[in-house]
Amino acid sequence: MSIPKLTVRVARKTLIAEGICCVELVSANDAQVLPAFSAGSHIDVHLPGSLVRQYSLCNDPHETGRYVLGVLSDPNSRGGSTAMHQAVMEGGTLEVSAPKNHFELSPDAQQHVLFAGGIGITPILSMVQFLARNSQPFKMHYCTRSKATTAFTLALSAPALAAHVTHYFDDAPDAPKLELEAELKTVQAGTHLYVCGPKGFMDWVLGTARNYGWPENQLHYEFFAAEAPDLSDAGSFDVRIASTGQVIPIAKDKTVVQALAECGIEIETSCEQGICGTCLTGVKEGRPDHKDLFLTQDEHDLNDQFTPCCSRSLSPLLVLDL
Repeated sequence: MSIPKLTVRVARKTLIAEGICCVELVSANDAQVLPAFSAGSHIDVHLPGSLVRQYSLCNDPHETGRYVLGVLSDPNSRGGSTAMHQAVMEGGTLEVSAPKNHFELSPDAQQHVLFAGGIGITPILSMVQFLARNSQPFKMHYCTRSKATTAFTLALSAPALAAHVTHYFDDAPDAPKLELEAELKTVQAGTHLYVCGPKGFMDWVLGTARNYGWPENQLHYEFFAAEAPDLSDAGSFDVRIASTGQVIPIAKDKTVVQALAECGIEIETSCEQGICGTCLTGVKEGRPDHKDLFLTQDEHDLNDQFTPCCSRSLSPLLVLDL
């Protein structure tokens, strides 16, 4: 099913830190109102070269006339960040999706503690602006390689935020270091944790929290990229389309999405890494081999849905709800 797209104009594009640009998008049609969004939301951006990439909205959800993105120039880019830095220009137009949110603030939290690593500041910034404006208690830890690579310092220096934010710089030996165990060793029932950044940073924060007994329902996270899954021992299997009974073999060197596309069955994808949930597909029978970072462990255990862009099967047959 095709998802409706919005046409937006690049109102402003500025370099806000070493290797990081800020892109401000507004409606290309003065009569069109941009859909509202909640803190932690992202949009799909359709880029030159038929690329679709997800970018978090950095601004306060209270702002209804613009979407603000922060984009890192990644040397390991699969094309998205290169296009955003080199091909997207002020005054040009882009197509984007309506905002989606898989990284929401918990309405039940009495206290919020937020961890941002590098470009992981993008959804976290929207969150802390929302929390400050609504007088909700929070503290934020922001880890970067250096002051030069630290994005959105001006926004974070605002009086409503500055007192709640601690910065940590890897290249500053005299600067404070994040004492993660001290921060997380005491689990408070009403405190919720949020983390975004490089996978190693997120694994450190989440692993420490879990070691100290933080319940999963108090841990909230969003991955920007995934490591390529180890498919050295991947085997072949079959999928059956529940609505038609068609059986399609999945070779060990093909993803489910690829094999189905060759048979004329298109599943919409975006990240192709199992982090965005665009391709999420129901499973009626069989046991998926989950390779994604989108679903929670509890959702994996249900085995009633999977991400066919990267996940496979532990059973000889998967029956898909298609």
